[in-house]
Amino acid sequence: MKSQPQKIGLITSTSLVVGNMIGAGIFLLPSALANYGSISILGWLFSAIGALILAKIFSNFSKIIVGKSGGPYTYSRLGFGDFIGFLVAWGYWICCWVGNAAVVVAIISALSFFFPVLETNPYVAVGLGLSFIWVLTWINSRGVKESGRIQVITTVLKLLPLVFVIIIGAFYFKLENFPSFNLTDESNFAIIPVVGVMTLYAFLGIECATITAGNVKNPEVNVPKATMLGTIITTFIYIFGTIVVFGIIPVDVLQISPTPFAEAGKIIGGNIAGYFVAGGAAIAAIGALNGWILITSQIPMATAKDNLFPKIFKKENKKGAPIFGLIIGSVLTSLVMLMNFTEGLVDQFEFMLLLTTLTCVIPYLFVAAAYIIVLIEKRIHMHSFVKTFLLGSLGFAYSLWAIYGSGHDTVFYGFLLMLLGIPFYVLMHWNKSKKND
Repeated sequence: MKSQPQKIGLITSTSLVVGNMIGAGIFLLPSALANYGSISILGWLFSAIGALILAKIFSNFSKIIVGKSGGPYTYSRLGFGDFIGFLVAWGYWICCWVGNAAVVVAIISALSFFFPVLETNPYVAVGLGLSFIWVLTWINSRGVKESGRIQVITTVLKLLPLVFVIIIGAFYFKLENFPSFNLTDESNFAIIPVVGVMTLYAFLGIECATITAGNVKNPEVNVPKATMLGTIITTFIYIFGTIVVFGIIPVDVLQISPTPFAEAGKIIGGNIAGYFVAGGAAIAAIGALNGWILITSQIPMATAKDNLFPKIFKKENKKGAPIFGLIIGSVLTSLVMLMNFTEGLVDQFEFMLLLTTLTCVIPYLFVAAAYIIVLIEKRIHMHSFVKTFLLGSLGFAYSLWAIYGSGHDTVFYGFLLMLLGIPFYVLMHWNKSKKND
């Protein structure tokens, strides 16, 4: 007998948005950004503005297409058809399981504050990372409600140490610790897009409530609320958290620190505070991994229901979880993690976040364009055509700017991964046509 879909409410949906954004990014990014200087604060501001614009687009779309899961895939397909819809789903799916490997790196990095062996022994680190991937995959196999409970708990626990560092750390702020504006040999104009893309990584997840819309109670109300509320909360945490850490830790120490927030906590309140913040960082990354494992299975399931992904991805267990989508996604994440555990934690994290960001920004680009097309074709909000066109255009321009800021190598590999999906689409389309005949 087919299981009834499990439903989650506003709090869980908001926790999915906040929890998926506040994970790997904020706890490691201050170290990566310190290499560029305080110009990275401008990157946060640009990313925050762009993220809020994109969040508004997703929020508005969720009011037009009510209760249908898939988010970026569903909206792009409505605007551009099956082929673009497939490419968006393909790219976003890659973004998810590659990004999950980066989150695992962040978990290991946070736990290295407690267990230094994780920095020196790759076998122990890999074993622990694989354990987290598969335990959370098992939890997600028990249904969206079970995953949602973990998400709410970890979101609350991750916010506590961040708020602690922001509020108490403000009293330990020293201007002499603050990095110079631009520490690189590049021009300000060249560096702003780079730090903008790096900080955008931390905002990936604004769309998560729309991806699980089919499992949300009163989706026409709760999905847009969760999208905007989650993005606003995250924006304040990110910007103020980075500023305070920049003012607490000397730049030469910050640039090589795998646990910048924990180091800040240690300066504020000694070892106990350091352990408290490091524990929060680990919980944050674990919560993000839990949420992204859920999303990694939801995107291919929505695509498979439209016969654009193999039907195995839409098969559900008795709890209503797309079990094969979960397993396949976690196998791929495990492989990515194994291939990348030869570099330093900060170095491999930076490369993966750039590649992951690009494969997510391309779907954002199509969603922004589809927003304009759909509203014009369906003649929705024609009384505010200028506002609608401006919002979609800003979202499109911001996504294009973020792609530019990814750099030549990242753009090359990112688009190559997208193009690899074309033969897959041709095969699926051929099978679909053959069945229709």
